[in-house]
Amino acid sequence: MSATATAATIPPTRPASSRPASVAAAPRAAAGLALTERVAGQEQLLPAPLLGLLVSLHRAIEPERRARLAARRERQAAFDAGALPDFRADTVAIREANWKVAPIPRALQDRRVEITGPTDPKMVINALNSGAQCYMADFEDSTAPTWRNLLAGQRALAAAVDGTLTFEADNGKQYRLRPYEERAVLIVRPRGWHLDEKHVRIDGEAIAGGLFDMAVFAWHNARTLMANDRGPFFYLPKLQSMEEAALWEAALSHVEAMLGLPHGQMKVTVLIETLPAVFEMDEILHALKDRIVGLNCGRWDYIFSYLKTFRAHADKVLPERGQVTMTQPFLRAYSELLIRTCHRRGAHAMGGMAAQIPIAGDEAANEQAMARVRADKLREVTAGHDGTWVAHPALIPVARAIFDAHMPTPHQHHVLREDVHATRDDLIRPSEGTITREGFENNIEVCVRYMAAWLDGNGCVPIHWLMEDAATAEIARAQLWQWLHHSDPRGRHADGSPVHLADGTVIDFALFERALAALPGRLGDTAALPGGSRIPEAIALLDELTRACQLVEFLTLPAYARID
Repeated sequence: MSATATAATIPPTRPASSRPASVAAAPRAAAGLALTERVAGQEQLLPAPLLGLLVSLHRAIEPERRARLAARRERQAAFDAGALPDFRADTVAIREANWKVAPIPRALQDRRVEITGPTDPKMVINALNSGAQCYMADFEDSTAPTWRNLLAGQRALAAAVDGTLTFEADNGKQYRLRPYEERAVLIVRPRGWHLDEKHVRIDGEAIAGGLFDMAVFAWHNARTLMANDRGPFFYLPKLQSMEEAALWEAALSHVEAMLGLPHGQMKVTVLIETLPAVFEMDEILHALKDRIVGLNCGRWDYIFSYLKTFRAHADKVLPERGQVTMTQPFLRAYSELLIRTCHRRGAHAMGGMAAQIPIAGDEAANEQAMARVRADKLREVTAGHDGTWVAHPALIPVARAIFDAHMPTPHQHHVLREDVHATRDDLIRPSEGTITREGFENNIEVCVRYMAAWLDGNGCVPIHWLMEDAATAEIARAQLWQWLHHSDPRGRHADGSPVHLADGTVIDFALFERALAALPGRLGDTAALPGGSRIPEAIALLDELTRACQLVEFLTLPAYARID
């Protein structure tokens, strides 16, 4: 548990009177369930009725989750064999029909600026007090899923919903929540379908991490949030198909029934952050139409998904990640098609993340960074997006000024973007650019420093004035694999030439080994870095992942076995 979590004042659980009235009808026994880890206060946070709900939910959803993950593997095998993603022929009727999603709740009408981050108490207080319209509390890409982190995050959010969360820093500074009406609207992001929660085993199987995150949060907070017209609200990550969206619909409906909530009470926004999903946006909206309020351009995971989808395609090698910006044609087509699709269906089209953080002590560099943020947000709002993301509170007024100047209404559903006609080829055409030595070495540094921090329990790390999380680290990791394996004799560019740096140096494993060996010297004293003691372990893990004959699906899968 982080120091911030231990210093927080967090009630162990919510008073019984604030739980859904019908929760007593949920199974009180949890036969078949085993918890493999123990932390203080666990019994209060995970009482028997909640464990019974988890058992019921797992048994209802797990068989189809396994089927969906198998379908992902089959689809990726087809891509590896040369197939290309495309719009589905069997769902033309959904795309062509005129239908709308359910009305959007008042609390989510205006989402012009959202802040995201992990769920430690200090972050929760600062984010809710930040002045943003919404705060996405993230159990996924910015949280390392140690058992302590997960339970501390659930306690912090429950106390925040109650309005009782406080925090005392090591220097004695006190943090308290602002009055209810001044706080950002809370939206929780559970983990994706691919991630297990290994500490909760039901019938000998690990429960899905996302089901655990969603159900625990809803069990503790649904009634209070519903009474205040605040949800519960969720962000759903890394979906690849309408069937995966339908599985979330089944899971959310199951929990609503168990807790006595009206159908559709729990609202969701879906992140379009995989390449296959961009071809099924209408279908995903339709599968969740009773509860979905929008789609979000999860740009960093989307770039990672592009790399992963085309891992075997030598003609889809991308330049260094700093050059793969939203102005590149394939990313612009993705964001504009998302706007057109959402607004046709009465849903929000949310923009992407500004990962910059203020650069202290260098006014000129800081102004250049803020200028990039302003240009990015201006692109989003003038294209028709209804809101945007930032990673740091200091960027909220920057983003808000742009959206206020160009979006006087709560959203832009009236901007239909009927001029957008994104084809399959528009959405998969790779961007052009170069790979500099600095970009190559920066990818190695980001991977190692992020993985070391993650292994040490920290899932959100500032590196070179950017807030890095699992998504940005995945881009760096996947690019290293792609560049190296398409320079190796097993794979080359479409014209037969190896991948090389801008100075002509061929990118090969000898270059990688030299850069990896030189990294500790470049980092200097690692004691002050997040997870500094685990730098050697992270170097070994990156070496293993990069040398693998096939790109590993997610770095968090092998890394998860190394925590707790």
